Amino acid sequence: MARTIVITGGSRGLGRQVAQRFSESGEHVVITGRSDRVRETAAALGVVGIECDASEPASVEAFAEQFGGGVDVLVNMAGGNADLVGPTPGSLKDLAAQWNTNLAANLLTAVLTTAALRDHLRPGGAVINVGSIGAEYASTSYGAAKAALAAWSAGLSAELGQTEITVNVVSPGYIEDTDFFQGKLTDERRAQLIAATHDKRPGRPDDVAGLVEFLASPHARHITGQTIHLNGGAYTTR
Repeated sequence: MARTIVITGGSRGLGRQVAQRFSESGEHVVITGRSDRVRETAAALGVVGIECDASEPASVEAFAEQFGGGVDVLVNMAGGNADLVGPTPGSLKDLAAQWNTNLAANLLTAVLTTAALRDHLRPGGAVINVGSIGAEYASTSYGAAKAALAAWSAGLSAELGQTEITVNVVSPGYIEDTDFFQGKLTDERRAQLIAATHDKRPGRPDDVAGLVEFLASPHARHITGQTIHLNGGAYTTR
């Protein structure tokens, strides 16, 4: 029987790849996005697309009200890096705005969507949040937001564990073929990111999709409260 998979930020990039992976596996997939592009992506993938700004409470509430049934897997993919957009903050007001933007995009989106769908999550399901290697070097608002996401996820795992719902974070390093860097990744920086890995290659969107699929599978039912690093060894743990 097909499961219901909800993926925020599913209209492009890694979210789109994850949606495609689940759709090809025969699951019932619902993707969200902030613009009408979500409907174009949904039509291309043969999934359901709903416009929703996951950082806006009213928008998330309206989205959640459309669910009459349950959700088996929630993938909180919505995010972005405001550090890469616009000039360097020139005042405390600008700095606060940048931090608030990144916190809203990378932490609040997951918190609001999970809270809104919490009563819809079926026992034995999974919540998968997408973090970043940047959380390990959290001197920026983006890194700090992703670090907060990991901490919140660990606490959520303890709350949902009694209903056999797992909660994990997938933390990618450099992933090629996305628009994450907004055209600001230089050839020199790209070479540095690849050189930092042990396998000397960039990550690929399908690497992320494969790990998300595994964490949502019956094979990962005793993995919860974890941050799973996907970076080719650029950041290692013990």
